[in-house]
Amino acid sequence: MKPDLSTEFIGIHSPNPFWLASAPPTDRAVNVQRAFKAGWGGVVWKTLGIDPPVVNVNGPRYGFWQGDNHRVQGFSNIELISDRSILVNLSEIAEIKAQWPDRAVVVSVMFPLEESVWAEWLPRIEATGADGIELNLGCPHGMSERGMGSAMGQAPELVEMVTHLAKSHTRLPVMVKLTPNVTDITWSAAAAQAGGADAVSLINTINSVIGVDLEQMAPMPVIDGKGTHSGYCGPASKPIALHMVAEIARNHQLRSMPISGIGGVTNWRDAAEFMALGSANIQVCTAAMVYGFRIIEDLVGGMQTWMSEQGYTRLEDFIGRAVPNISDWSNLNLNFVTKAKINADSCIGCGRCHIACEDTSHQAIGHISGSSKYMVRTEDCVGCNLCVAICPVPDCISMEPMKSGIDPRTGTPIAATSMNWTQHPKNAINLSAAVMGEHAGEDNVIAD
Repeated sequence: MKPDLSTEFIGIHSPNPFWLASAPPTDRAVNVQRAFKAGWGGVVWKTLGIDPPVVNVNGPRYGFWQGDNHRVQGFSNIELISDRSILVNLSEIAEIKAQWPDRAVVVSVMFPLEESVWAEWLPRIEATGADGIELNLGCPHGMSERGMGSAMGQAPELVEMVTHLAKSHTRLPVMVKLTPNVTDITWSAAAAQAGGADAVSLINTINSVIGVDLEQMAPMPVIDGKGTHSGYCGPASKPIALHMVAEIARNHQLRSMPISGIGGVTNWRDAAEFMALGSANIQVCTAAMVYGFRIIEDLVGGMQTWMSEQGYTRLEDFIGRAVPNISDWSNLNLNFVTKAKINADSCIGCGRCHIACEDTSHQAIGHISGSSKYMVRTEDCVGCNLCVAICPVPDCISMEPMKSGIDPRTGTPIAATSMNWTQHPKNAINLSAAVMGEHAGEDNVIAD
């Protein structure tokens, strides 16, 4: 039997945890119909604003940078919220929800800080049969200049105020989409919690300049010779998103807050990582725009295959499993020692590990005598992992823990017990305590 991927996220049921995020792929009924036919579990409808609708640019809306294989690694956009009438959108939302009652339909909104607007439109959204509301407090361009989007999301007091406003005028669950353009994401999450949010979703796009067109000397994308800051997303944003999700998940005050994870999810493994760090639900945008809606087949099939291999029968079996292992640096085990090891049979003698280690690290890699291949000198290796990162041959270099014996680099015995920085004798606090201990009783000796 295949693992069960169905979810009940803040009271919203969907056949799988994969939702399309609020963005161009969820801008209209025809897109959402196609997505649901492909197998997506839900959508967050592209952000609605009040009439008159916003005006989008009529030129390039997207900027991007590509890796060596020409695949998009980073993506940016200067598109605003839906430029269609709110009434047209609501009509289509009602149509979609009636046709697909088993799929999640959450409506993203961005309204000004006027209670009359929220009082009028949230009940009308509720009347469509939609399952929930997402507050877009993260858009970093265009709308932020009008006092909405990240202009609200960067101010915790406004996050709390807007969340409370929304909760006051709808019976639907309210999810707050957080901006990453802050110093500490937990402040925003705590504000959403104080306002009564049922969940948070993160991250929204990162304020950025994706690149410069050196012919036109303007930021990309270029609109008639000029460019502007934009919202950055795509695979390269995943590490930032994972960090912010983890900070909320491990926070004592916030750890009960349901999280919808967003940011660079391209395949099932990305999704599993978000879920291991506490996300009970996953939203996807850029990958769908680059590869099409059929990537849901990889997300669902890959997740089920991996779960079967691990012995997981439902998502709850592993959601949040990595959270207890998130640590501050000061709590890491400083007695843990690893050394790089090169598999001579796999080594192709390219020398990339040698060059990187020789020029920028600890000069710990050299030629095997009489061979074009390389080996690690354990007496110089600090276990930094750089060689693993740059080796072009999968699994050619591994990091091997030393469980016992003497570390040939430091000449000290491998300790069986763990010791972190708070316990280390070179920590200034411990050093001071040791010095005080050495001089204990000296005053009495002098007095005598």
